[in-house]
Amino acid sequence: MEVGAIEGRRFAAVVLDFDGTLVDSHAAMVRAYTRWADEFSVDLRELPKYLGMPTGAVTRALLPAEVFDVAAARIEELEVTDTDGVVPLPGSHETLALLGRRCAIATSCTRPLLESRIRAAGLPEPHVVVTRDDVAEGKPAPDSFLRAAERLGVAPDRVLVIEDAPAGVAAARAAGSAVLGILTTRTASELGADAHAPNLASVAWHVDVDGISFTVV
Repeated sequence: MEVGAIEGRRFAAVVLDFDGTLVDSHAAMVRAYTRWADEFSVDLRELPKYLGMPTGAVTRALLPAEVFDVAAARIEELEVTDTDGVVPLPGSHETLALLGRRCAIATSCTRPLLESRIRAAGLPEPHVVVTRDDVAEGKPAPDSFLRAAERLGVAPDRVLVIEDAPAGVAAARAAGSAVLGILTTRTASELGADAHAPNLASVAWHVDVDGISFTVV
């Protein structure tokens, strides 16, 4: 699909990523992973390539099998308990309020981590939320977006996914959904989504009985 071609197209629902799309959790994430990397002798330079992937996948990629369970539990503990500086990104409140029951969150966070961060950011929780605990495979597998579409009662090809990470874009594409890339953590060339916006505040939504469309302003 040509970049930008999805502007003005009608969708039945919108599924949003969480970290980097709705909230800025970068500082808290860096603190948690810095401490974790020190405890488990992980090279911090390896971590950026795994942004947007579940912590279990990151742990499995960077550490030997014999310490996987301990390391996965430890990074979860560090992230859930440190929410200092987790704040909503521009346009998050307005987007969730405007889209209402026609939107969902699909995140690589576990349920406890999502609840911790969404509470810290003061955002409302949509009636459909899919976490890493709800699917067999996390992003870049399509499971999260397929499950969200199913719970919303719409076909995946009628869903607009909003993502900030390459793993999420790949997952949305694998699910058959169009993707709006949010440029909070990556450049447009790195994301390669169907359209791009600096953040949700730069997206003008048009919502009526016939569906949802958007323009980047």
